[in-house]
Amino acid sequence: MKTKTLMASAIAAALIACTWTASAQDASQASSDQANAGNAKRLDAITVTGSHIRSVDVETSQPVFTMDRQAIKATGLTNLNDVLASLTSIGTPDITPQDTLSSGMDVGGRYVDIRNLGSNRTLVLVNGHRWSTSLSGLTDLSTIPTSMVERIDILKDGASSVYGSDAIAGVVNIITREKFEGAEANVYYGSNQQGDGQQKNADFTWGHSTSKSSTIISASYQDQSPMWDRTRAITRYGYGPRHPITGLGSGPWGRVIDPRAAGTEGAGAYNDQGKWTPNQYVINHGNADTGDIGNYHIYNSNPADLYNTNQDTTFRAGSKLKTLFAQERYKLTDDITLTGTASYSTRDTSSQLAGYPLSTSGISTANLVIDPSNAYNPFPGYETEFMRRTVELPRITWANSRLAHVDLGAQGYFNFLHHDWSWDANYTFSQTKLRQITTGNLYLPNVLNAIGPTALINGQLACADAAARATGCVPWNVLAGPGYTPSSLWPYLNSVGTARQQSQTDDVSVNTGGGLFDLPGGTVNIAGGLEHRREKGYFQPYGPDSAGETTNLASDPSKGRYYVNEAYLELDVPLLRDLPGAQELGINVASRYSYYSNFGSTTNNKYSLRWRPITDLLLRGTYAKGFRAPALQDLYGGNAQSFESFLDPCDSIYGTAASNAKVAASCAAAGVPEGYRQVSQAGPVNGGGGQTTIPFTQVSNPKLKPETSSTRTLGLVYSPHYVDGLDITLDFYDIRLKQAITYLDASDILNYCYVDNLADYCKNITRSSTGLITSLNEGPVNLGAASTSGFDFGIHYRLPTTSFGQFRIGVDGNYLSKYQTSNGPGSTMKNLAGWMNGTQALYRIRSNTQVDWDYKQFGASWTVRYYSGLKDSCWDVGVECDNPNYPNPVFPGQGMAQKGSATFNDAQLRYKTPWDATLSVGVNNIFNKKGPYYYNVSFSGTGSPPYNPQFDLDRYFYVQYSQKF
Repeated sequence: MKTKTLMASAIAAALIACTWTASAQDASQASSDQANAGNAKRLDAITVTGSHIRSVDVETSQPVFTMDRQAIKATGLTNLNDVLASLTSIGTPDITPQDTLSSGMDVGGRYVDIRNLGSNRTLVLVNGHRWSTSLSGLTDLSTIPTSMVERIDILKDGASSVYGSDAIAGVVNIITREKFEGAEANVYYGSNQQGDGQQKNADFTWGHSTSKSSTIISASYQDQSPMWDRTRAITRYGYGPRHPITGLGSGPWGRVIDPRAAGTEGAGAYNDQGKWTPNQYVINHGNADTGDIGNYHIYNSNPADLYNTNQDTTFRAGSKLKTLFAQERYKLTDDITLTGTASYSTRDTSSQLAGYPLSTSGISTANLVIDPSNAYNPFPGYETEFMRRTVELPRITWANSRLAHVDLGAQGYFNFLHHDWSWDANYTFSQTKLRQITTGNLYLPNVLNAIGPTALINGQLACADAAARATGCVPWNVLAGPGYTPSSLWPYLNSVGTARQQSQTDDVSVNTGGGLFDLPGGTVNIAGGLEHRREKGYFQPYGPDSAGETTNLASDPSKGRYYVNEAYLELDVPLLRDLPGAQELGINVASRYSYYSNFGSTTNNKYSLRWRPITDLLLRGTYAKGFRAPALQDLYGGNAQSFESFLDPCDSIYGTAASNAKVAASCAAAGVPEGYRQVSQAGPVNGGGGQTTIPFTQVSNPKLKPETSSTRTLGLVYSPHYVDGLDITLDFYDIRLKQAITYLDASDILNYCYVDNLADYCKNITRSSTGLITSLNEGPVNLGAASTSGFDFGIHYRLPTTSFGQFRIGVDGNYLSKYQTSNGPGSTMKNLAGWMNGTQALYRIRSNTQVDWDYKQFGASWTVRYYSGLKDSCWDVGVECDNPNYPNPVFPGQGMAQKGSATFNDAQLRYKTPWDATLSVGVNNIFNKKGPYYYNVSFSGTGSPPYNPQFDLDRYFYVQYSQKF
């Protein structure tokens, strides 16, 4: 309440002073010269990202990094997410283009993450207006055509008081071209040295301006070929080339579990604890006589009986994007302009996973066993449990995303209180439709028919059930390896499912602002506005998937909506100007009130200070409160299944129980037997854990509250007058996040239960008598916290023009001093700065250095990208390990391996032709640098450990041609 009172008092005082000043002024004193000067100032004033107040000053109290069109082209990158990812303050997004293992409708999109705080905590704007978001709250940057981008502003500061929800880590504001005369065509081709991942782009832009209107139309096409795990050593195996047999999955050769009674001679053995362990057998490779147990051998996790799933998996999905963009500005009168923007895009992506690991234990919705009377059962008379990967039928996902976005508005100017004021009214409509088609999963009713009872009919082996035969059933020799299943049977077994999702935003806003009165430091300005926004969406899964009738992950339908009403005020007070020790001194105060239909109201304030003690030096600082409202998926998402990767703390060798007696006692009290080993598809796991063979359940939480944050920044901008063209910036930031919406995963819940002894979390876990986790419920809660701080620095110098051209040198960097997280009650904050943490590479130092040269029609640039070394988990004691006893905050007990730094070099050459065209050729990662291997990299979100998704895979060549007409 105190901050709200301070804000109200400040604005009230300004309004009272405004009224007094206005009454004391003599309107007749206003001259035509002053009016003309005011009009010129009106034209020069712009709205800077991070504020609603129009200003002629580009440098503000907030740290904003701007990347113009020329700088974007110099990167040689054509996707906005790749361009942004090259910046030092940008981390790895929650979902990367390499993420083909994650399920969900957001996979295939392109996202951005400021400060490694999560993509849904970065607000994406286009021309100051919100862009479309998915049910999960993510904004797909691939739907924004690069050809229309004039510049990108990155506000590295909290901005909820200005823009509302989501602007916790910062704001990406993409500014499109406002005026364009003539036409321009661009073509681009790029390829990795390996010969894959080719990027083919083409776009055409036409524009025309008159004294009253400005029209721009742009069409673009992008085609990116897929990349495959099998083509490179670093991605060919699940844990890289140094450990090729670790992480192998179940094989395509049938494996069975001896179904005979405990104690039967030759059927198994009792372990040291007196537990019966039945034998497992694998069919001899190349043998199709699966009904004879004599054709099998004992399964003992021999790599020869397993399968490298990476050889059938895409590393990066192929994609095609088509976009049409139109923008119109029409000057209705001298003071009123009508604006309109429309964009339509369609994106198609395709990814592939290895065939499904079909197993009795992995299916909970059916009794998936080989029937006792099936001719291919090696144990006639017994229901026989089995495992078999269907490599002949890879799982392929096609996804189509269609975005329609419309902005309609009017803006204008008027004179009030003898000062210029501006106003605007806008309506924004965004709708995203997603359609996902999956094939390669199995339709379980038909599988059960095909491994069910068999009979000889007219001398031919057939399904015994007449109804099943009528639908196309033929017996499936499921235990035989590849090549022994008739091709005519796969369509009968295959499941082709379609899921759909839609999200829609309707936003209406009105804004106004202008000068109130004059102080010695300048004009006191105020801005205010109202906004009403409605969010709604739904997800409709494929019916048989939801019913558990296929091997695809089951999920329930989702549907939800909410609305928000908001009001804001912003006051800018220039206190002093052109005085000794105060060439400029000003404060800015902003406050935004938000009412959400689903959880209530929140008020967020921001206070900023700018001080220029001398002409060359600007000091600036901010303090801001922020929030993020729960996304529709967080609140209303239906239950969904997921195969999770984790390390069970009860594992007797690699789990915490192996070295902690209290944890071991907690596990034993829960019924976990002594000597228990966590098992993945391939068998017992190693120190990195493994993927469950049984899907866990993810749930939503309609009782979620908004996340809250506080942000502090303090910085300087130094532009010495005695060195023309030199600018130096240094900004400190500190962001603290509370009530973070955290999806507690399997590792969190297991550790809270057995390590922290929090009984409430144990309710989410169910185990069998062998200790195997048979079910686990995961979901979002307001229990997380995060804190990060560090420094951004930049040095930019435009050298004097010489006889051999113009040189520009730029250095931008980030130093991360702290990155702490906590996921639950009672857990201590873990400082992860300097560690590889799943999808997050938390470098202590990251920098970009660029030298750019122009001479007449020629140009060139050289960029050096530096990433400091990171700490990683040991592979094992004495194996890729520097200190096995080092406290590991990512995987406790796994020690530390220090990995070295990585530096990548990029080069580009340009030539401007006499016919108004520009030809550019370039090489990214010109020395074909390979980064270190990181075993902490997670499968979900990034794709393939030990590859760091921020690193280049290969040397990359490109050529681009731009023609103006």
